[in-house]
Amino acid sequence: MQRGQTSFEITKANGEKSIFDPGKLLNSLVRSGADVAQAHEIVDSITTDLYPGISTKKIYQKAFSLLKQRSRFLAARYNLKNAIMILGPSGYPFERFVGELLKHQGFKVEVAKIIEGKCVNHEVDVIAEKDSHHFMIECKYHNQPGTVSDVKIPLYIHSRFLDVAEQWKRLPGHEHKIHQGWVVTNTRFTLDAIQYGNCAGLKLLGWDYPSKGSLKDLIDSFGLYPITTLTSLTLAEKKSLLQMNLVLCHELQESKTVLTQIGVKGPRMKAILEECQNLCHRALKSTPHTHEYGHFDIG
Repeated sequence: MQRGQTSFEITKANGEKSIFDPGKLLNSLVRSGADVAQAHEIVDSITTDLYPGISTKKIYQKAFSLLKQRSRFLAARYNLKNAIMILGPSGYPFERFVGELLKHQGFKVEVAKIIEGKCVNHEVDVIAEKDSHHFMIECKYHNQPGTVSDVKIPLYIHSRFLDVAEQWKRLPGHEHKIHQGWVVTNTRFTLDAIQYGNCAGLKLLGWDYPSKGSLKDLIDSFGLYPITTLTSLTLAEKKSLLQMNLVLCHELQESKTVLTQIGVKGPRMKAILEECQNLCHRALKSTPHTHEYGHFDIG
């Protein structure tokens, strides 16, 4: 960036232009756990190398690299959104991940189930039940930055939910249960999607929606980080572990032998497990969490 230049355009993942805001970058670093002094150092270092039109991806990569030099734990948390996007093209690891978030809030969970509706059968991503609440949850997973969930998604999911709910109401003991349809995405909803969801009574959970209790909030709240956040694993190793149906960091701690199965041994295994333990334990200590229905707001 040229000396004296105070603002310039950057290119977002969806191709749109926006004015670079160093305050946003600073806040994202602090939210990841960096102290204010560390965050300012990183922002200052990055700002001197920026140029008009630079992509947000390149800015992120620079910030991630500088943060990783200071702390793998902080870099892993900063990398969370990208880590979710590399869970795999099938979307099933994301469904499992959402199921685990619900289990930690006391829900009985089933993943990838065929459910009978009034008219037809439906393949439902996640079924969650607790007390008088029964959720049908559809997961819209995207692995490309800038992708959004538009109004067509809640329209489609809501029609499926209505068919399932009609059948659920006929089940013994379900007369007084509260049945809810949900859409969970790892990216963002369009304004029309949010407006329709609110109007139809369909609950929406996105990366940063709602403003309090978003998907990111849930992950931080329970310290449930996917293995893809670990900076000490290669991309190939992450894919191998996902193919073995291992999604969460705490699962890796409990099944250490899987690292041997994918060819990891010696000092590298120790480093991976240390990062894994540090991430899970420090995350829980550094972030307040909820033990009721949590951020799956039932209001």
